[in-house]
Amino acid sequence: MALYEHVFLARQDLSQSQVDALAAAATEIVEANEGKVTKTETWGLKSLAYKIDRNRKAHFVLLNIEGPGSIVAELERQNRINEDIIRWLTIAVEEHEEGPSVQMRKNDRERKRRGGDS
Repeated sequence: MALYEHVFLARQDLSQSQVDALAAAATEIVEANEGKVTKTETWGLKSLAYKIDRNRKAHFVLLNIEGPGSIVAELERQNRINEDIIRWLTIAVEEHEEGPSVQMRKNDRERKRRGGDS
């Protein structure tokens, strides 16, 4: 089975529950195509380097996927159709990272730093 990391950016005006529903829908697509999602991380609402479709911010979500290449084609086709997803990137990886991703560790460090300054 091939391993993939799939990150998508959802519009800034969506609620967290709507973003979670998008992640669940992506998981259903993967499972319907005989693959599995080994990890899902929601990185939160982050500022973008430039505007994308009048959005200055976006909700970032990471999915670690195991399965055949046809999963990627179907997942990206569904992303093109969905108006709530403004960008996505899928890459093939040799192995999935164990534990939290670098982005999640960065978020934790920033949260601790802000808490320590108070």
